[in-house]
Amino acid sequence: MEIKFIGAARTVTGSMHLIKTVDSTFLLDCGLFQGKRKEAFEINRTFDQFDPAEIDFVILSHAHIDHAGNIPSLVKKGFKGKIFSTFATKDLCNIMLRDSAHVQEKDVEYVNKRRKKHHKKPFEILYDEDDVAASLRLFIGINYHHDIEISPGIKLAFLDAGHILGSAVTFLSIKENGTIINLGFTGDLGRPNLPILKDPEKLPNVDILICESTYGGRDHDNPIDAEDSLTSVVKKAVNRNAKIIIPAFSVGRTQELVYALHRIFESKKAPRIPVYVDSPLAVNATEVFREHPECFDFETSEFLLKSEDPFGFNKLMYITNVEDSKKLNEKDGPYIVISSSGMCEAGRIQHHLANNIENPNNIVLIVGYSAEHTLGRKIINKEAYVNIFGEQYKLDAEVIVMESFSAHADASELLDYCSAFDKSRMNKLFLVHGEIDQQEIFRSRLELVGFTSVVIPEKGDSFTF
Repeated sequence: MEIKFIGAARTVTGSMHLIKTVDSTFLLDCGLFQGKRKEAFEINRTFDQFDPAEIDFVILSHAHIDHAGNIPSLVKKGFKGKIFSTFATKDLCNIMLRDSAHVQEKDVEYVNKRRKKHHKKPFEILYDEDDVAASLRLFIGINYHHDIEISPGIKLAFLDAGHILGSAVTFLSIKENGTIINLGFTGDLGRPNLPILKDPEKLPNVDILICESTYGGRDHDNPIDAEDSLTSVVKKAVNRNAKIIIPAFSVGRTQELVYALHRIFESKKAPRIPVYVDSPLAVNATEVFREHPECFDFETSEFLLKSEDPFGFNKLMYITNVEDSKKLNEKDGPYIVISSSGMCEAGRIQHHLANNIENPNNIVLIVGYSAEHTLGRKIINKEAYVNIFGEQYKLDAEVIVMESFSAHADASELLDYCSAFDKSRMNKLFLVHGEIDQQEIFRSRLELVGFTSVVIPEKGDSFTF
């Protein structure tokens, strides 16, 4: 068996790992790389490490775009195999991949108008809605905890990763030349004690583990304190009639924020102010959440039993119409806008930022991870000026970063998860989906607790077992 690391190798986005056995060639994830626009476009449109037509199947950990978003490109380039995921991931991909194609079309159209004025070559979209439709026909839904033989000698089981709705930790039993190798892949690992979703489930012992390491070098604030921190931000906005602009992933983070705001307003911790969820994708994703209560934790299930909707409350408005979105910028604060994308690289959030970040009265609240070179990371770094749609804007709004809402396991939680494995059995532990500084710290911590073969692969590295 050979493992080759294609994406999310010493970087966070573009999750893609190639596995070759005697009888099968397959991918773990097929995500979009996010970063510098030109570089990202070149990486995402070119499968230079393999021929998509030779991939037998894809195993998908969850629906986030940096894990699933390049599947339509794979299909466009000749892939015709099956895509295995949980049912919730399948349902989310149905809306997220369509949205990805639509956002690409609109953003490229907008940018190309500006490029044409400067006599620059126009950008092309990676894929269109026809490519997405062809991709969706290949999905096969699998329940958690079901052992399925997906190919001769390869058995697959999904466990709950607790990251977003439908996210899975992958367990593979691969029989080759009379030997069985157990391979584990965390995808993105969630955090214990977060609202809405169940806690991450432990994998059985494995010989090889491919583990995410996004926050391998630092710990988050306690998730239990997240509501109190959010309450303080709401009160600050009320006191100065400010607008709170929140870039948030449409799946997961948006629903967690809405749930937290519901609880804050219901308990009267802060005055009730208007909340706008300005993202057609988030609106559709929230409906998918409602259709999958089997993924909810005990507290949220109890909430639903009381006939309360955790994703809808007084003064909460879901916006899908473009004109209604534009009108938000004419309203006076205080109010909250939650809009995608979380890294500020596409979608309506860019328009809200362009209209509001030059006002020092306003607040930009960052509640999740942003990769290097993205607009979100530049805002987190509080750069004096940022580019939006090719134009410079002065970053005068107050920037507040809250990592207590992060859906990624932090350093201590990752270490706890890994420490449950039999170290003497584990042949290799690969760290992916992280920046190298975080990975180096995490590798040192793993070695201190007894792991003897921790590897941080570079793009294109391959290992044979």
